[in-house]
Amino acid sequence: MLRFIVRRLLLAIPVIFGILLVTFFLARAIPGDPCRSILGEKATEEACERFARNKGLDEPLPVQLGIYMRDIVTGDLGDSIRFSRPVSQMLVERLPMTIELATAALIIAVVVGVTLGVISAMRHNSAVDVGTMVVANVGVSMPVFWLGLMLIWLFAATLGWLPPSGRLTAGLSSEPFFEKWGWDFKEGSFPFLTVEFISNHFIFNSIITGDWEVLRDAIKHLILPAFALSTIPMAVIARITRSSLLEVMGRDYVRTARAKGSRERRVVIRHGLRNALLPVTTIIGLQLGALLSGAVLTETIFGLAGAGTMIFDAITARDFPVIQGFVVVIATLYVVINLIVDILYAYLDPRIRLE
Repeated sequence: MLRFIVRRLLLAIPVIFGILLVTFFLARAIPGDPCRSILGEKATEEACERFARNKGLDEPLPVQLGIYMRDIVTGDLGDSIRFSRPVSQMLVERLPMTIELATAALIIAVVVGVTLGVISAMRHNSAVDVGTMVVANVGVSMPVFWLGLMLIWLFAATLGWLPPSGRLTAGLSSEPFFEKWGWDFKEGSFPFLTVEFISNHFIFNSIITGDWEVLRDAIKHLILPAFALSTIPMAVIARITRSSLLEVMGRDYVRTARAKGSRERRVVIRHGLRNALLPVTTIIGLQLGALLSGAVLTETIFGLAGAGTMIFDAITARDFPVIQGFVVVIATLYVVINLIVDILYAYLDPRIRLE
């Protein structure tokens, strides 16, 4: 098992290196000039030359790439061209929102999707099966921006059950746990950025600090965007679970378990579902990566200041360090998620462990 994990880690290194190269060159392939995007179309040539010199954009691409790689190795993601702030600090502020949203959406998608898939497989070709698959197809077909607006109109504007946007109600704030507990860190240091990153996950922070009012409010604000974001992965997971479970339930070992007199529920959960989860696990890993990188529309509709909206703003402003920093970190998370999926594969399938 250890050799399997080490081999996967070694394979991840060239992947991350390739991501760094592709991100660097694609960011600079975006049409437009950072100076014109940030200073405006009326900026003079002298101002743009001074701007490029101050930001290091007048160096040849190989030199810029070398500086970029050196900084990445030392853990320095650079400073934003637009805001003159460390990209690492902006990541600490923005990424927790996206992780919180993606995690909540994935939990909804997995719980509901797997449940619907199992029910549909056990009632194969019945009205329940047809109805479940119709719901799944509708979930795949609905654009997130339309569904988000409809959810806001129904549950926020019409019924008034849930807040329409934002992360917390105005006037309410989440006190970081390290400040509440009196921990002292040098601002901008790695320990400070780490604990600040953790504390910016409002739900986790409110649980460990016992701030139940913030917890309730954060969950209420997360329900609508998480549900809107979860519909497509939920539908995909339901369909994959159904087809995979139907295939497994026709195997010899399942018929043997039934012949021994095992209850149908035990046969499905103990013998069928575990073996059917292999392709489902792959889909869940891919969907989490997609949720982390594709939440731009959801964050925009619900007024959430996450990584998706930050990347979009950085692209329009040609803010290369922000684009590179956010994309590299999210892509690295994607690689880590795939590594975890590989390890889960080895856990679920003994044949992989033996290999």
